[in-house]
Amino acid sequence: MPRLRPVLLSLAVAFLLYSPEVHAQEKVFGAEVVEPGVEFTFIAAPKDDVQPQAQNLAEDRTDIHLEVLAAWTAAASDAVGAPEGGFVPYLHLFAEVTNDATGRTKKVSLVPHINRSDNAHYARNIALPGAPDDPYTVTFSVNPPGEYELATHRDWREAYGDQLLEPTTVTYEGLDLAAVAEATRE
Repeated sequence: MPRLRPVLLSLAVAFLLYSPEVHAQEKVFGAEVVEPGVEFTFIAAPKDDVQPQAQNLAEDRTDIHLEVLAAWTAAASDAVGAPEGGFVPYLHLFAEVTNDATGRTKKVSLVPHINRSDNAHYARNIALPGAPDDPYTVTFSVNPPGEYELATHRDWREAYGDQLLEPTTVTYEGLDLAAVAEATRE
């Protein structure tokens, strides 16, 4: 056991030195669970190079990267047969960012993205409607797939209705996004 302690201590120090930097770059606004068991995590992350550039704001014109992780919960895994933590596709997400100091707003759609840290998620690079150090309110709208985008079997309809989930709106107020806007990705 004495030889193991230096190794464990080294690993703990490395984790503490590395981990806060990684997580300090993102700002998690919060997480909400929507029936039938989809957990949404709402995040502001540092701007990023996203392709195709014709559909995404260039990194040098971006302040932050808004993200929403949409994953099946453990309860949903048991109830609906979804893989726990699995990505929930076909959703339509929007974010409205309001500058609390000026009242200016920007509304964007969040589209499917993929990367190595979050895997599949919904996101969009955005330029804030004002200075990064202004206070902001962000309202996220989550909408189910359209009528012809996802077919539902009878057992699903009997348990949950003819939609994947009910439309949901979540608002986070008084947000300080300056640190995220100043951060860069490694």
